[in-house]
Amino acid sequence: MTKNPPVVNGKAGFHLDKATLRAAALKELDGGAVTDGYRGDRQEIVAMLNDALATEMVCVLRYKRHYYTASGLENEPIKAEFLQHAQEEQDHADRIAERIVQLNGEPDFNPRILADRSHADYDDSSEIKEMIKANLIAERIAIEAYRQMIERIGDKDPTTRHLLVQILAQEEEHADDMRDLLE
Repeated sequence: MTKNPPVVNGKAGFHLDKATLRAAALKELDGGAVTDGYRGDRQEIVAMLNDALATEMVCVLRYKRHYYTASGLENEPIKAEFLQHAQEEQDHADRIAERIVQLNGEPDFNPRILADRSHADYDDSSEIKEMIKANLIAERIAIEAYRQMIERIGDKDPTTRHLLVQILAQEEEHADDMRDLLE
């Protein structure tokens, strides 16, 4: 039996039925965070997230390589930027892997196929300007990939959408940083 919603200032207010919520929560407990109300295509979203995970891992490796191989005192600030970006890309990967698990999926860290699944490329340039350019290109690819994923998910999975929007914002900052260094 549904109760009448409370009236506030002469208008009916929003009301959640606790009994219905509890009954739904008790069903399929092994689903964890994925409840009956989840509207996303879980398998598709986990697949997208695994591709994003691969991209982030390749970006970590590219930035780390650039950090360790860039030389010269004049490049110390650029090296510091590479290291910071590597750490932030690792954080993205960790957050994506966590979300995959929340969706009852398995994060795919298989090193044999990371590069194939990644949207961005690894780069082994030895010239600092080429390193910066490769990172800028990779950031621009990541930006567009995240935009397309966000659009595809829409409102069906607000938690994943929110995560991807946060990562997208940081990728845009990375692209600006690389553009500034290139100039």
